[in-house]
Amino acid sequence: MVMRVLGLMAVVLVIGCPVGPAGDGAPSEGEGEGEGEGEGEGEGEGEGEGEGEGEGEDLPLVDRPLQSTVTSVQPLTGMVLWEESHDGDALKDEPGFIQLEYAYVTPASIVIAEDVYDWSAFDDFLDRIASRRHQAIVRFYDTYPGEPTGVPDWIKARADYTETVGQSEGLTTSFPDWRSAVLQQFVLEFFTAFAERYDDDPRLAYLQVGFGLWGEYHIYDGPNVIGQQFPSKAFQASFMGHLDAELDALHWSISIDAGDDYYGPFQGTPQLLQLPFGLFDDSFMIEEHAGYNASMWDEFAHDTRMQTSPAGGELSYASDFDQAHALDVAGMYGRTFETLARQYALTYMIGNDQPEFQTDARIKAAGMAIGYRFRITALRTSGQRAEVEVENTGIASIAYDAFVAVDGVRAATSLRGLQPGQRRTFPVAAGGAQPTVTIACDRLVPGQVIGFDADL
Repeated sequence: MVMRVLGLMAVVLVIGCPVGPAGDGAPSEGEGEGEGEGEGEGEGEGEGEGEGEGEGEDLPLVDRPLQSTVTSVQPLTGMVLWEESHDGDALKDEPGFIQLEYAYVTPASIVIAEDVYDWSAFDDFLDRIASRRHQAIVRFYDTYPGEPTGVPDWIKARADYTETVGQSEGLTTSFPDWRSAVLQQFVLEFFTAFAERYDDDPRLAYLQVGFGLWGEYHIYDGPNVIGQQFPSKAFQASFMGHLDAELDALHWSISIDAGDDYYGPFQGTPQLLQLPFGLFDDSFMIEEHAGYNASMWDEFAHDTRMQTSPAGGELSYASDFDQAHALDVAGMYGRTFETLARQYALTYMIGNDQPEFQTDARIKAAGMAIGYRFRITALRTSGQRAEVEVENTGIASIAYDAFVAVDGVRAATSLRGLQPGQRRTFPVAAGGAQPTVTIACDRLVPGQVIGFDADL
């Protein structure tokens, strides 16, 4: 993998809608209120029913007209730019092109002394993204070619902690000392503190985690001893179980490279595969994808995992050719981005360098081709209730709870779990002759709206 420039300002430390109570009766701030392109709000004229009719009785349901078209990348999905890049570009600043921004982060940028946490820079980073009506993907890492480790200084200063300095990607690189019980305990405590603060924070869409170079679960260049420069499999198992226990809402993901038995703990501890983590593929569209990458996806039974956990990645940096042609409409290496994305049910894809090679329109189209997409295929109401039939015409399920709402009243059942190609009817305890239909989600920042298609 070719070197990439360090993201964020090392705000030191890779996740959908905090799960709100089903049917709580009102959309949250930022849900579809009728402003903005492709917001998916629909209104229809009734056929002979007046406002408030049928009080006290359950009248037959009547088909209602509804028109709406999704014209923007949907929240929690699409192509992803780095937060520090492309400032002032329409692609990043104008609505509809992207919904997600990314950064590498180290614990050392947050933990400034033992038991002293300063989240201010991290919060500022999240606020900047939210101000553009976007959400963040972050990856906490420990090793980056040419850089100090992401380990806090107070641990580095200990007499019983010794880092390794070696060459990686032709650069002098520091590697953590994973023999240290203090470092291992710190990592667990750090993510406990992180979860307490950000598990339900809608500014954060997805969390990526991992070890080794870039947090990508490998050290293919440089000193590489499991249990020293890379954590032991026993600690990895503890770490994953800890994340599962601490994070109730926020989706966390690991690299597909964790499927390599040299690095990952799964063959020795297969029960870890039951944890609901998502996956990311950091060399997506690489020429050899059908070989190694596909085998790693298969290690995690991705066809099943995608039904509950989001999948994403980054376009391949294996060569300049890959970056230049990954999103070509004609594709490269015999397949298109859309075809391969559908195969792995992708929700998002980092493509920070794509503005150098593709138009804004093409980047937007690629973003709209991944993730969920809802179509309302039937709307029936009486004076007091409604039935809304929804189909997921996208390539992935939505990562967080979202609810069809009629006049602000939510269905009791979430759209989460509605798989690509599936259609389901959602009863709603509100109706009327001219219903306003929206999709409500609590894991959105103000200004974000989930849209839908409809032609009724």
